[in-house]
Amino acid sequence: MKLSHGIHLAYCTNIHRGETWAETLGALEQYTLAVRKRVCPNKPYAIGLRLSDQASRELSDKMTMLAFQQWLGWNNCYVFTINGFPYGRFHGSRVKEQVYAPDWTTNERVEYTNRLFDLLAQLLPDGVEGSVSTVPCSFKEFIKSDEQVRMMRRNLWRCLEHIADVSRRSGKKLHLGLEPEPLCYLETSEEAVNFLGQMRADRPGDDRLDEHLGVNYDTCHLAVEFEAPQDVVRRFQQHGVKISKLHFSSALKVRPKPEVRRALKGFADDIYFHQVITRAADGAITRYKDLDVALSQPSTINLQPDVEWRIHFHVPLHSQPTPLWGTTSDHLLGVMDILKATPGLCTHIELETYTWEVLPPELKNRDVVDQLVAEYQWTLARLAERGIVAV
Repeated sequence: MKLSHGIHLAYCTNIHRGETWAETLGALEQYTLAVRKRVCPNKPYAIGLRLSDQASRELSDKMTMLAFQQWLGWNNCYVFTINGFPYGRFHGSRVKEQVYAPDWTTNERVEYTNRLFDLLAQLLPDGVEGSVSTVPCSFKEFIKSDEQVRMMRRNLWRCLEHIADVSRRSGKKLHLGLEPEPLCYLETSEEAVNFLGQMRADRPGDDRLDEHLGVNYDTCHLAVEFEAPQDVVRRFQQHGVKISKLHFSSALKVRPKPEVRRALKGFADDIYFHQVITRAADGAITRYKDLDVALSQPSTINLQPDVEWRIHFHVPLHSQPTPLWGTTSDHLLGVMDILKATPGLCTHIELETYTWEVLPPELKNRDVVDQLVAEYQWTLARLAERGIVAV
């Protein structure tokens, strides 16, 4: 939906299953239109579209695209952003580290992302910018050599050349957002800034980077890194890094007492990574690849009362703290405070709680439409408190 200050808000449809275009469209018809009816029935409704590689190939068919454009018109909907992070299957079977593959060392990632921009340019309404979010280059464990790093930069430049060409031909302003995530090649805001600095050094004076490449700032991910939103935004601004899109999401935070550790077993699943970062009172940071790995450590390691765990598990935005666990919603609210002061910081916002299918029963006490509506209501109320309202 359209908000004041030229901001667009959507939820990311990666919450729904759908690897083919037919499955993707079916989810839009079954779920997205039901959400639209309750949160934005009489005004243009924005869709944050997730397309797998297969779905993107099928939507590239001229008649299929024409039919979808007509569908959008009939339902008073529009697409302004595409989630191009997960290339393949994202629900129902083990994803884990495969969500980062193929990474930016590969031609497959370039071709897929270029195709998404070709599609987005055809879907964007006039006067609206278009964004695509993507993997943070790779998973750290995948990168074994400097040549792989150079290849990632070269491939991103190839993609930027394509984005610039599509932008010129279509008259649309398009940009790609690298999405820092725990234990990935780009994990922190500092790593993102440094990498983009290396890309600038590859081609000094080429302004296509600043225009078409930035970051997708996921508030869950950088909260898990114990970063403060004021520091993140200041760092990006000081180094001229575009915030291409904001993902509004919250993570779990806990003190790992025995009863908490028992409760956390309900959040460990076989589908997604739930990276854990812990911080002690002296600031010492420890990283665990997954929640089950952290829970397998002897409890004496983390029983000190001053240790805090932050867990990459996207919990519903309206989730209330319990005696056992809290959320990083303070980080998200801090970003909203910055938007209040600087509403032009970023015009693309996406709600992204893709973990619906693996939520513990106490958090999955309503159907997915009710869940999404509640997230919209919470978000719109918090934004309204800061003077950002639907228009």
